[in-house]
Amino acid sequence: MSKSILITGGAASGKSRYAITGFAAFDYVLFMRMGEEVDADIRHRIEVDNSKNGVEWDVISSQSLSPVDEVKDHKFVIFDSLSSYARMVMKSLCPDEKTPSAEEKRNIEKRIVDDITAIREKVAENRGNLAITTLETGFSVTPENDYLAAYREVVGRVNQRIANTSDEVYFSASGIQFKIK
Repeated sequence: MSKSILITGGAASGKSRYAITGFAAFDYVLFMRMGEEVDADIRHRIEVDNSKNGVEWDVISSQSLSPVDEVKDHKFVIFDSLSSYARMVMKSLCPDEKTPSAEEKRNIEKRIVDDITAIREKVAENRGNLAITTLETGFSVTPENDYLAAYREVVGRVNQRIANTSDEVYFSASGIQFKIK
């Protein structure tokens, strides 16, 4: 049975490390960093674990606005991160950083949720598991910039929808994960 896990928390709180550790013994995992390069620390951690466990992973940095295409036949996928992907989608639909209207925000949210649903379905079809990391926006101060405030609102609502439909949800703080669902 396929499982979907959401790991939320602040920046540098151990979310990616926790996801990597959870899949360390599995072969042919896809670690997909959305919107930016996989940093050297994460790449090194994956390489050490792969060597120790005799497994091999695909580690990619993706700018794709169709991330389900990257999954292919991978059974195990780490989607790092939902908040970065939300930034990519928002920028593609509001390229001039114009503050999106309420309808545009709903369209952005729908697009992100639909894309995550497609990834979940593909991983389930491959009989595997999916771990998604995301930034927790609930502790931050409202940005003065309207575009960034809209981004925070979109990420917060998308996080809620993905958490509600995930099998398990973890909160990461200072490198310690707390199961909340």
